[in-house]
Amino acid sequence: MGSEVSRPAREMARAGGPTARERAVGGATTVGTRILHWLDTYFHDHSCVGHHTFFDTALFPWIAPFETQWPVMRRELDALLCRPDRLPSFHQIASYERHLSSDDRWKTYFFFGYGHKIPHAPELCPESARLIGQIPGMTTALFSVLSPGMRLPPHRGPYSGVLRYHLALKVPEPAEGCGLRVGADVRHWEEGRSLVFDDVFEHEAWNDTDGVRVVLFLDFKRPLRGLARPLNDALIALIGQSPYIHDARTRHRAWEERLERMRPRME
Repeated sequence: MGSEVSRPAREMARAGGPTARERAVGGATTVGTRILHWLDTYFHDHSCVGHHTFFDTALFPWIAPFETQWPVMRRELDALLCRPDRLPSFHQIASYERHLSSDDRWKTYFFFGYGHKIPHAPELCPESARLIGQIPGMTTALFSVLSPGMRLPPHRGPYSGVLRYHLALKVPEPAEGCGLRVGADVRHWEEGRSLVFDDVFEHEAWNDTDGVRVVLFLDFKRPLRGLARPLNDALIALIGQSPYIHDARTRHRAWEERLERMRPRME
């Protein structure tokens, strides 16, 4: 195994402060974030759907037919949840999000990451992977699993060129114990129903129940007018080649390879 793959596996297992590569990725992310923030006003001014915390899902024609497929994804999710070894913690893949979660209470199952398909994603969730791949403008997609009592602190997304989509797949009772605040607006997930929001606004999420909450977490291109659209496409392509996306891909490969080595002992 090459050093590029083996080193992230060792780093994930090591306790302590950030590594040199994590510091480099963090520095690049900070610079990139500042540049992207400068573009927020331009994209908001050229948005075909306005500038809101939460959006009316009717603005996006693909959502209604996609929602009808949620039972298919729920069945695959239920099978996946029986295999917790397949669910890395979010910070194990995206080290730049360590400030949001540093334990195992926010887990993920990635399908796509800024245009990069995760090779093993269809293994346990083939229909979900197929359906997600058909969403227009999709850039990133994963199952986001919040454990009981987990709270993600207030934070902001770096880039207004994408909007965030949640399809609720598993919501424990009481439903009002799980919530999402975007700006000053609060919503609660309902199984089989969608939320679309702009993560550039400060937002936070929580699960104060005794059960597990799971949503399909997906980013897609904001509908834009004029030159803003090709500019956005070009920026998304550049983000896909950025150090922090490259680092996340490397970490995911390392995690998958480590899992494959462990599989004979788990069977």
